[in-house]
Amino acid sequence: MRLTGTTLVAAICLGQVGNLLPHVVVPAIMAQHLMPLWGLSAAQAGLMASAYAFGYMLAVPVLTALTDRIDARHILLAGSALSGLATIAFGLFANGLWSAIPLWGLAGAGFAGAYMPGLKALTDRLGPGNSRAVTFYTSSYSFGVGLSFLVSQLVADSFGWRAAFVVTGLGPVVMIAACFGLAPFQPPAHGRLLDFRPVFRNRPALGYVLGYGAHCFELYGMRTWIVTFWTFVVAHNASAAPLSPVTVSVLVTVLAMPASIFGNEAAIRFGRHRAIATIQVISATLVLTIGFCAGVSPYLLLGLVLVHAVTLNGDSGALTSGMTASAVPTQRGATMALHSTVGFGLSAAGAWATGIVLDIGGGPSNPSGWLAAFALLATVILLGPLALWWSRRASA
Repeated sequence: MRLTGTTLVAAICLGQVGNLLPHVVVPAIMAQHLMPLWGLSAAQAGLMASAYAFGYMLAVPVLTALTDRIDARHILLAGSALSGLATIAFGLFANGLWSAIPLWGLAGAGFAGAYMPGLKALTDRLGPGNSRAVTFYTSSYSFGVGLSFLVSQLVADSFGWRAAFVVTGLGPVVMIAACFGLAPFQPPAHGRLLDFRPVFRNRPALGYVLGYGAHCFELYGMRTWIVTFWTFVVAHNASAAPLSPVTVSVLVTVLAMPASIFGNEAAIRFGRHRAIATIQVISATLVLTIGFCAGVSPYLLLGLVLVHAVTLNGDSGALTSGMTASAVPTQRGATMALHSTVGFGLSAAGAWATGIVLDIGGGPSNPSGWLAAFALLATVILLGPLALWWSRRASA
């Protein structure tokens, strides 16, 4: 039976959730398990967590650009399998920072064959004009990350950290099953493989790519460190902290799904550039406020963190749907490849740089460290509206 229409969108989104089950297992458990076990500083832990995005960044230009030449479902199938196997290997064999980094980087490289090729497999079969289908796909990302936070921490606390990697590594089986229901699709080959020069000349698409990079820096900086940050909040307010790190991390990521959908609807109604820029400016203001309030009431912090979770993700669907709509049809795979390369390159930078600045500011147990870390995230996300302004001005 071949998947079509709504069933196709539902199957790919569900498969995406399965592929994301391993996604944040390192950030989810590093504060409670890996940092004390291996004696890691914040900078070292940030480097380990960023290896996933770094592996993704190295692999995605080739794997996503190939979808302009071969059926994306083949790459999606192989990437899903590699992601799951590498995650399981981490749980079985990692025994310190320098064994963890290559294994986690390999898992990220596998996900490079799963995320954008999954979107390409979807748009190839539906057409590029369905921005709502794209937004459902990108918002299922957030639901999958929330589930990854939840399952990783619960399994690690109950059965040990190695079990968390083995269990989450089974998630990509869902996407592997979905691949067998996709109808074949052969894209027409145009241009040279890995020739991104036409994409760089497409200023409207490039503005969304650069805006997405700023978004990813803030997103991964926050996602990598949210459990550690709330562990700090709980430690400083043992009798008053309203929620546990597990609950906060799940709430923050699950809120991303409706936020992305509503953000895209706002972009349709008010214009993509205006909606995205407004969301990113508000997000910068909120994350900086969280930094200033790091040592105060946990209830105030909880409210700020949850509201920031909405703005943190509200621009995602609009940025990705804007990129796909602006791409030249015969260069859509290459445009998606550049989109992901920039996004996950800055994701890796965000996770690591936040850890470095956290150490410089006084470490994870010091409010000044968190102020420095969140000030960095606020500064970078403000580059997103500048990128959109530049693309509009350059293409006028």
